Order: sequence, then structure tokens, then C-alpha cells
Amino acid sequence: MKSLLVLLQAAAEGDSQWMSMLPLFLILIVFYFFFIRPQTKKNKEQKKFRENLKKGDKVVTIGGIHGKVAELKETTVTVDVGNQQKLTIEKSAVVMDTSEVGQTKK
Repeated sequence: MKSLLVLLQAAAEGDSQWMSMLPLFLILIVFYFFFIRPQTKKNKEQKKFRENLKKGDKVVTIGGIHGKVAELKETTVTVDVGNQQKLTIEKSAVVMDTSEVGQTKK
């Protein structure tokens, strides 16, 4: 009888440990679904956008420069910013298409 009581107490302590860790697991799940997963999805979309750039596309850079793609190379993009001014920038500095500027995603 005494050994059964000891076993029940040990099981209750084990359950207590899991119950105290439950909020931590729930917080981790919330962080994954609300922060980590959307950010990786956005990064994939940005990578796909940069890979599909073509001459004549209107783009915006990280620094906020608006222009039209004049030339594409493996890692760089030449952007025509107007008045016969061209800038050579890294592909990673191209953020979005100008048609997306000012729009909020739903």
C-alpha cells in the first residue's frame, strides 16, 4: 500500500513538471506561427521576385530609390533612375515592384 502511494506521488510530480512547462511550449508555438513562419514566407517571396527580375521592370531599392531595370547581371542590377542616370546595385538591394508601393497586404 505504501509503495502504491509513493508511485502516485511520483506520477503527480511528473505531471506537475509537464504542466509547468506547458506555457513555455505554447509561447514557442505562437512565436513560430506569428513571427518565424511569416518572415520565412516573405523571404521566399523576395527571393523569387529578385530571380524573376527582367529588363524594364520598375523597382524600389532598400534605400528608397525608384527606377527601371536597365541591365541584369548575375549579382548586380543596373537601374535607370531618370535623366540618363544609371546606378549599379546589388540584386539583394531590390525590395519590391513599384506597383506594390503604398499597398497593404491582407
